[in-house]
Amino acid sequence: MPYIKQVYLYVILNTTMQGRKIPVFTATLIVIASTIGIGVFTSLGFQLADVHSSFGIIMLWLVGGIIALCGALSYGELASAMPLSGGEYIYLSKIFHPFVGFLSGWVSATVAFAVPTALAAMALGKYVAKVFPATNPVFLAASVIIIITFIHSFNLRQSSRFQNIFTILEIALILFFIAAGFLIDLPQPVSLFPKSSVPGEGWDSIFSASFGHSLIYVSYAYSGWNTATYMASDIENPQRNVPKSLFYGTLIVMVLYIFLNYIFLYSAPVNEMQNQVEVGFISAIHIFGIKMGNFMGMMIALLLIASISSFVLAGPRVAKVLGDNLPQLSFLSITNKHGVPYVAKIIQGAIALLLIFTASYEKVLSYIGLTLSLFTFLTVIGLFIFRYRNKGKAKGYKTFGYPITPLIFLALSGSMIYFTIKKSPQESLLGLATILAGSIVYFIKKTTTP
Repeated sequence: MPYIKQVYLYVILNTTMQGRKIPVFTATLIVIASTIGIGVFTSLGFQLADVHSSFGIIMLWLVGGIIALCGALSYGELASAMPLSGGEYIYLSKIFHPFVGFLSGWVSATVAFAVPTALAAMALGKYVAKVFPATNPVFLAASVIIIITFIHSFNLRQSSRFQNIFTILEIALILFFIAAGFLIDLPQPVSLFPKSSVPGEGWDSIFSASFGHSLIYVSYAYSGWNTATYMASDIENPQRNVPKSLFYGTLIVMVLYIFLNYIFLYSAPVNEMQNQVEVGFISAIHIFGIKMGNFMGMMIALLLIASISSFVLAGPRVAKVLGDNLPQLSFLSITNKHGVPYVAKIIQGAIALLLIFTASYEKVLSYIGLTLSLFTFLTVIGLFIFRYRNKGKAKGYKTFGYPITPLIFLALSGSMIYFTIKKSPQESLLGLATILAGSIVYFIKKTTTP
């Protein structure tokens, strides 16, 4: 493993030194890094409160992976046809109306990246505080965001180098964690098959409201699968490489997630993990013992930096696109001499800091998962409209398995959105309030622009 890691680092670092454009390998790593992080290391505890069988938990992560993979395949066609930075903002503006695109851009520029940044930093603080109880987790979380925002405020080459190193280390840690977990002396009983004779542990469990609501946590854990579309203009040959990075990055994450959650269930008692944020730390203690478990907990905390870094790297580029198109928000498009939108980075960092000091972890997790799902759902609907309007004229990548692939995404995502609204009405209203605030800004812009 050390030799392989050195070879990969040599290839990555030399590739990113060739120019300012991001190669497909780095773009794939950005997708992986922005996906793996807080969700997989924290959300299992909340899922176990609603889903009580190991079969149901593994199915959650499998279904969540299918949703993300179908979404990535669908987005790949839109990214190939419209290879511009901005993600949903670009797609929804061109397919539906600039107002719809603005709302998605508004969410991305205000909370879609700031909230995950804050939650990842909060999780990092909680993990470190478990090992060193004297640590102030809030102060540590805030400090990490400030430092990473500073690092990414200079040039793309430096940002790519930083991102590559931490992502490779993150993947290596997860693989090591999974391998070590299989060697545990006293494993927990884990069944990968449904138990029809036991209520809540058969196939009926995956059609329940609890399963649908728990999918919002899983969906959030997969939420970075579309990251490459937000920075398509910075990627080499985006028509070809953005779809590739979306697919390969999401597929790798899906495999790692299923194995990692299996190891969590295999190594630690369910009652210890229920409603707990630090499930990775709890599992590590059972696998490695106290001393090595503390070390692994610190490694997980350290490598959450990769996730924070990916959000800080990608998020402001969406805000910049918004600033380029709207005079009232033009300050978001201000860049330094290297083309880095440093004003947008500072604003995103400030919002993340505000959330760290004011947010309730679980409620914000439900809120942001639902809010993001609404726009990805609408974007995939847009793929059908885009196909109808162009009738085969658009060149480039075409969605594998169309129309089944996007229909699977819409069916599963729609069910998840429905159950989340039903079970978490307050968080749902907060998401609608965020969208309403964007609507007010848009129409103020419309009435004040000559």
